[in-house]
Amino acid sequence: MAEAICKSLGHSANSAGTHPGREVNANAIRVLEEKGIESSGLFPKSIDDIVTDGYDKIVSMGCGVQCPNLPIDYDWGLDDPHGKPIEIYRSTRDSIIDLMSDLILKETDA
Repeated sequence: MAEAICKSLGHSANSAGTHPGREVNANAIRVLEEKGIESSGLFPKSIDDIVTDGYDKIVSMGCGVQCPNLPIDYDWGLDDPHGKPIEIYRSTRDSIIDLMSDLILKETDA
């Protein structure tokens, strides 16, 4: 969700996880689309496949994992909504929107 939300706010982004699934979770797609956030082209990626050079900031959602090999600028400590009711996905989506919007205000000229 973070990648799509960041892009919807006018910034480039990639999202990756420590244990990516085969496809983006249907509830994640659904709650993005509820807010009119484009979700086409999203696919699961492993943090092992992301080259971190060239990014201004690297943000961890938290989700109960640590990424010792990534130069993380912010860790938002969000709970992983996987396997939980759709309301938790909505809450996570809204938290990401709020946190991302705050980060953009603090860290960019946008």
